[in-house]
Amino acid sequence: MSASPQLLITFGLYLLAMIAIGFFAWWRTRNFDDYILGGRSLGGYVTAMAAGASDMSGWLLMGLPGAIFLTGLSEAWMAVGLIIGAYLNWRLVAGPLRVYTERSGNALTLPDYFTHRFGRNGKLLRVVSSLVILVFFALYAAAGVVAGARLFESVFGMSYEHALWWGAAATIAYTLVGGFLAVSWTDTVQATLMIFALILTPVIVILSQGGVAPSLAMIEGASPEKLAWLGSGGVIAVISAAAWGLGYFGQPHILARFMAAESLATIPSARRIGMTWMVLCLGGAVLVGFFGISYFASHPQQAGAVMENPERVFIVLSDLLFNPWIAGILLSAILAAVMSTLSAQLLVCASSLTEDFYHGFIRPNAGQKELVWFGRAMVAVVALVAIFIARDPESRVLGLVGYAWAGFGAAFGPVVLLSLFWRRMNAWGALAGIVLGALVVILWANAKPVEAAALAEMSPLARAIAGIGRGLFGALYELWPVYEIVPGFIIAGIGAVLASLASQAPPQEIVARHDAVRSELQQAGY
Repeated sequence: MSASPQLLITFGLYLLAMIAIGFFAWWRTRNFDDYILGGRSLGGYVTAMAAGASDMSGWLLMGLPGAIFLTGLSEAWMAVGLIIGAYLNWRLVAGPLRVYTERSGNALTLPDYFTHRFGRNGKLLRVVSSLVILVFFALYAAAGVVAGARLFESVFGMSYEHALWWGAAATIAYTLVGGFLAVSWTDTVQATLMIFALILTPVIVILSQGGVAPSLAMIEGASPEKLAWLGSGGVIAVISAAAWGLGYFGQPHILARFMAAESLATIPSARRIGMTWMVLCLGGAVLVGFFGISYFASHPQQAGAVMENPERVFIVLSDLLFNPWIAGILLSAILAAVMSTLSAQLLVCASSLTEDFYHGFIRPNAGQKELVWFGRAMVAVVALVAIFIARDPESRVLGLVGYAWAGFGAAFGPVVLLSLFWRRMNAWGALAGIVLGALVVILWANAKPVEAAALAEMSPLARAIAGIGRGLFGALYELWPVYEIVPGFIIAGIGAVLASLASQAPPQEIVARHDAVRSELQQAGY
């Protein structure tokens, strides 16, 4: 695949538009609150689109279609779980978190919210939660860099090493310059582009095969096992796929969109818009991967790049089935998906480094201008770390995303839910939940049997983690080889409750604030 002039023009115009939005947001950014949370000024439509776009990264147009193409319909349970999880996140978390963060010292980040929500031991809680954000977002941002590199590698025929830098450059530019407003406004444009691509592409793939019935017949003849809703992994694989929905309650970049909503009243309309967008996008991604099986079964001579890496299925289909102008728009949708999530991740990491470390410990009296510029510097630093992690050309988008998604979901999900609804929750419970969730995910993911040769190639740290993981969870993993978010979420939730009950009750002012927030939410219909 080589870049046509039309595709280059389309990509160029798209990138210039995103950077222009970044500079317009720079003009609107007056203080650090504006830079990392947009001054809590997002309306319903922008809140919905920003939450959706920052959630659905290059994984949506590369990882998920690739998984469906490789395995079949059994991977679609992941989409089902995500839809259920996202809906519950909008219903249970969005409104309460919007109110609670404003009442808790106008918290600007998730660690900042935990610190004010629980009071005692706030600094320790701030440090631990910030470290979890930095560790898992480094992997998550690396997944975005990999997806962008794959796109530039495929479209422009450049080496993976060069594609890493070109794929990340524009995202770094507008995030660094414009901050949260730039990220949210570009997310709105990018979400619109993504839904256009994911509605149009499967329709054209189906029509190219003569309709749904011939396509299904081709799949049944070539790979009948891919029609099964229960794959070779059985019920455990279905649970693992659907369990992705648990991750929503703890994703800092998505929760930040709820915190930035203009008011509590914007949440219901944002939920309806966001869920409609999500259902259409996930459905389109599943159909691209599924009917891609039919297309390449009937066109095996065109399947080389997809067989080499299934995550290229959307890219290759776009190039084969559309004229260069439309293909350029569709492939820009992949770039949009990558940029929207990567920018949100970079900003959350930079916000945590700035607000929770620099402002919280090093320079508590720093001025607004100083904080904004330090935040911009941290965007650049985090981006460089992500590029370094993504430098392995064998990296797979879905694997990196799955690990980071589980880490956030298990470490923060139970704590966020309990903090919003349980008045007896205290700082020790929150600390126990965060630490247990993160550790169980890391160790469970490393409890899988490893070949001796692969073990020898690992770094000393990786070997040590694998040894601990096998020692603690190896036997249980062999009986129940489920996605690591499931044991992580369960153990974190139990640990948070037990630690809260076993330690001193929260101070009266913390309980009084909780009751006031719950009363306000009840009056608003929550």
